[in-house]
Amino acid sequence: MVPSPGEGKGGTFLCGTRRGSPGFGSGDGEGSGIGAPFASHAVSFPSAGMAKRTHAIDEEGMGDEGDLMELMPLGAGYSGIVALPFFDEIDPAEVDVLLVTHFHLDHSASLPYFLQKTTFKGRVFMTHSTKAIYRLLVSDYVKISKVAVEDMLFDEHDLNSTMDKIEVIDYHQQVEVDGIRFWGYVAGHVLGAAMFMVDIAGTRVLYTGDYSREEDRHLKAAEIPEVSPDVCVCESTYGVQSHQPRKDRERRFTEVISGTVLRGGRVLLPVFALGRAQELLLILDEYWAAHPELHSIPIYFASPLAKRCMTVFQTYINSMNDRIRAQYQVSNPFMFKHIQSLKGMSDFDDIGPSVVMASPGMLQSGLSRQLFDAWCQDARNTCVIAGYSVEGTLAKHILSEPKEVTLMSGQSVPLKMAVHYISFSAHADYTQTSEFLDIIQCPNIVLVHGEANEMGRLKAALQHKFESAGKKVQVLNPKNCQTVQMHFKTEKVAKAVGSFAQESPKEGDKISGLLVKKGFVQHLMKPSDLDDYTQLSTISITQKQSLPFHHSFESLEKRLKRMYDGVERIIKRDLECLAVGTSGVFVYHESTSHLVLEWDSGPISDMIADSVVAIVLQMDANPVSDMGPQKLAGQVNGAPYTGVDADTLKALLYSIFGDVEQEEGSPVLTVRLNSKHAEVVLETKEVISEDEELKERIEKAIQRIERAMFPLSCCC
Repeated sequence: MVPSPGEGKGGTFLCGTRRGSPGFGSGDGEGSGIGAPFASHAVSFPSAGMAKRTHAIDEEGMGDEGDLMELMPLGAGYSGIVALPFFDEIDPAEVDVLLVTHFHLDHSASLPYFLQKTTFKGRVFMTHSTKAIYRLLVSDYVKISKVAVEDMLFDEHDLNSTMDKIEVIDYHQQVEVDGIRFWGYVAGHVLGAAMFMVDIAGTRVLYTGDYSREEDRHLKAAEIPEVSPDVCVCESTYGVQSHQPRKDRERRFTEVISGTVLRGGRVLLPVFALGRAQELLLILDEYWAAHPELHSIPIYFASPLAKRCMTVFQTYINSMNDRIRAQYQVSNPFMFKHIQSLKGMSDFDDIGPSVVMASPGMLQSGLSRQLFDAWCQDARNTCVIAGYSVEGTLAKHILSEPKEVTLMSGQSVPLKMAVHYISFSAHADYTQTSEFLDIIQCPNIVLVHGEANEMGRLKAALQHKFESAGKKVQVLNPKNCQTVQMHFKTEKVAKAVGSFAQESPKEGDKISGLLVKKGFVQHLMKPSDLDDYTQLSTISITQKQSLPFHHSFESLEKRLKRMYDGVERIIKRDLECLAVGTSGVFVYHESTSHLVLEWDSGPISDMIADSVVAIVLQMDANPVSDMGPQKLAGQVNGAPYTGVDADTLKALLYSIFGDVEQEEGSPVLTVRLNSKHAEVVLETKEVISEDEELKERIEKAIQRIERAMFPLSCCC
């Protein structure tokens, strides 16, 4: 969003998710694809869509339809170059601000590419903890990517180069870039996740990113903005699904796991390294501590990355909820007593019941897939899917209870292990989304970050809900690269500051000052307040002009007094000087051959200075003795004053009357108007005509011509 509405410019911001489905894709961080940045004048958010605001008129160019906002989802895919959002649909150079909502790869991993491989020159913002984990997470992604060097979208050097470009922002801290104001709210979901409110020219857009309105073991619930947005770009990951109550999920989760290990089975928890994993570790460590019969059964967390990131969780403990902060006062809740770190299969001694939490969360590859292949044929074992699973992944497939599965080796084997879906995904479900939208009272909702079918069902459910309540709310679910247009007619407000703000004007009062516009913010102020309220400053330009002059200073003084009031002769800089009223125009008598005109530049003083120059030049070209008013035919420089020459007079009279003739060698002009005519004697300018009206008109025309061409000679 943002060159200036009303002036033909527009603002732009990107927001995002994935390219996978006709709508936005969804899912959490590790291994789920490369997220995109969201763009503004453009603003941007990771996993991408784009919004642009411009000024619009109707098709015939007559009516003002207000400011036009365009929203376009850009999407993101799963691997390789197709993992990127449709960056070719936008010009990255137009993006002014990029806002990263959280550290999951589907929302941040394309950042090095966007910053280093495109024409983007804007500014990048994310929260402190997001930046800390982003560096570790994307670095790990680069190292484990099994692609040829020439096929890599970016490398470690590109990642390191982005770090100095990333600016950090606190929750609720307002930042302004080129007229775009934005600030963040707690989004829940993961540590450091933020929802962003973007204000452009009075139109507010809330981009939720991934959010959760449910407080868990360590994270706060997503905040409710204190102001209602005009547009809400909202995730739709779970569509119309609703989660079970949290207590029921925790009870079922611990019962399934404890029941499995007590009967001698093994439990696989496919999770992403950061986010929900920390929540599940807190639940399991607390449950194991309360049940001594489980102390001999090991719990493993197989993620070196998560271990490195745990220091970040401990560093930002104060940004978590009251429960975890209270625990921290007693002991560090992230120093787990019953959980061990596991580097890989080579370090795993699989000799009895155990619980292993391993990534990735959708069983695409890695340790979680290796353990699944090893355990899936044993009926004593259990796999608990605790997060969202995307269509086409093994995690999603086994939830449909197939009889057989295909191992990484390509062999098909029977699926005998128990599979349970107990969601601890920190994405808003239908209940949370519906309640959230009710509270913020947003008239325009754009659904993103979801599979096409789920988005369609959510759209229908929300429309029915709003229509039943008699609310006029527009709900949209655009496909990738499909532009949505919205018109907003907002009042353009200029805030009076400085001297103007000291006294309120009354209705009908005229106010004169400077309208200063920066981005979309307008201020009305007096020139004297520029230094205090802007980075602008006032300057004074003093102009000097030297003029030839060969007559007495007294004669010039008389001429100026005839034209202006308040002309005074003063001494300034040890020189005789004529001050022309209060205009700030001064005429210095520098020598007997020239004058110097000096004035401070301004609309009035410039005009007066020009007239003084004309008087001085006219006096020097046509010097007249200071004898007071004379007739037109007086003496000028000792020679007869003849006035306008014949050719000029003929041309000017022709432009007025149309039919003017002169016989060759004749000293007389003949002027005809309709059926009347008159003669003008060129030497004396005498007009001869039987028609007194025509005669008078021609005489007045000649007088005006003489005065226009010789204004000073005519009055001397």
